[in-house]
Amino acid sequence: MSERPGRYERSTSGMVGALIVTLVVILGFVAFRACNRADVNVQPDHVDYLAQVGYAQRAGAELVYPSSLPPGWFATNLDLSTGSKPELTLSMLTDSGRSGQYVGFVQSPVSVPELLTTYVDAAPASGPTVTTPGGVVTQWQTWTDSGGDTALVARWHGSSLMVFGGASSAELQQLAGSLTTRTLAR
Repeated sequence: MSERPGRYERSTSGMVGALIVTLVVILGFVAFRACNRADVNVQPDHVDYLAQVGYAQRAGAELVYPSSLPPGWFATNLDLSTGSKPELTLSMLTDSGRSGQYVGFVQSPVSVPELLTTYVDAAPASGPTVTTPGGVVTQWQTWTDSGGDTALVARWHGSSLMVFGGASSAELQQLAGSLTTRTLAR
């Protein structure tokens, strides 16, 4: 008698059966998780941007930033790189609900066209120049994209400034008017 090693017999029907069993187990797990999971309420982070701006100022950075945000608005992220030409990116939401509009502010050494291409649209439409009371810059060029977002851009001391997002033009102008370079208390 010759001895051959044992082999597992493979068949198409066995493979299909194993696949069906695997899918049933996965669907059962998903159904179990759906029934036993509490509603997850994810809220965006609230960032104390003024504290971070204060730290950067103490390190010698000359930054433009909103002195305050309109009522109901809050900062969600601040990216900062200091150097001879600092770059600041501040992300905000217009209210705490899920329907809040995104608004951003950028101070950057790059050109205005490059900022518009990066943050607004590849080919934004130029609009009128608007005047904002107060702020470090009072004349802003308006740009819009096909999705209805608006951007206000200006130059300041070799940097490009941009306020942009889905909020109304009046709200963006209010934010632009609040921009300051005031040194925060130590």
